[in-house]
Amino acid sequence: MEADVTVQSGNGLPDPAFRGIVYNFQRYTVHDGPGTRTTVFLKGCTMNCLWCCNPESWFQCPEVGVYPQRCIGVDKCGYCLDACPFSNRDIFRISERGIVESIDRKLCTCCLKCADECPANALAAWGREMSVDQVIREACRDVAFFNETGGGVTISGGEPFVQWQFTVELLKAFRKAGVHTCVETALGVDWAVVEQALPYIDFVLTDIKNMDPIKHLQYTGCDLQPVLDNLRRLGKSDKQTVIRIPLIPNHNDSEENIHQTGRFIADTFKSRLQQVQVLQFHELGKSKFSTLGKSYPLKNMEKPPRENYEASLKSAVTILRSYGLPAYIGTNVIMTR
Repeated sequence: MEADVTVQSGNGLPDPAFRGIVYNFQRYTVHDGPGTRTTVFLKGCTMNCLWCCNPESWFQCPEVGVYPQRCIGVDKCGYCLDACPFSNRDIFRISERGIVESIDRKLCTCCLKCADECPANALAAWGREMSVDQVIREACRDVAFFNETGGGVTISGGEPFVQWQFTVELLKAFRKAGVHTCVETALGVDWAVVEQALPYIDFVLTDIKNMDPIKHLQYTGCDLQPVLDNLRRLGKSDKQTVIRIPLIPNHNDSEENIHQTGRFIADTFKSRLQQVQVLQFHELGKSKFSTLGKSYPLKNMEKPPRENYEASLKSAVTILRSYGLPAYIGTNVIMTR
């Protein structure tokens, strides 16, 4: 993967006018780094994991999410039809009851005008262009909580390094404002991009999804080797790091894979490793796939009984701890600077 590594502002100072695509702010989070934090979610990802809980983050461009259960009917409302530049119903798939059920994504230009006018939020805008200054102002509304709890701002995605120049400018601006910074990245990117950001990052959240290259590509759409290479480089840095392992039934929960993962982490990370977090599988993103016109990839997956899965979580932690790793179940373990 080739990367243009010339930051536009180029002088070590943030460019407040630099713009990127942001799809969400999540305030008062306690799972995305030390203390109470605000998480900024950027559009775009280098992976499309089968179990993804944020499929609205995959593409960098803005998108419209369709929630038919919220629609009050085009006969009663119809604001979306009036707002659409096409000025007809060709782009909308409308049921016999007058409910907008989906949109033709080959026709939709993602101008978001329909979402802006929808009073019921049946058409949701995923992604807005924002400047660095706008993001800083929005996130720093919570600075009192950051100061009180040792928190700060976490930049997440998708993959924040898809919009790497915007991410670097945000990190510079938060650093200038005295705000603790964390980046959540899967590291499926060119290391030269990560290097541009490292001087402005205080804390890193990353993950390992599978140690088998074939399965990693099959499950995430991304080659494993660049991820492992970047993890090794990160392990040589001075950045405090938390590594997360999403434990997906029948995909990466074998003892062999957990042992391989534990050996790799133990060999790669030393004193700067804060925690290894084994994450429980959930389907919180399942409904989002249909709102984007996508089929949920794991809809036919056979789930083990709850007691069996809980046992596999405990087993994974036991295996990881056998390599001297500070392993825990979940993200609600206190992280400190």
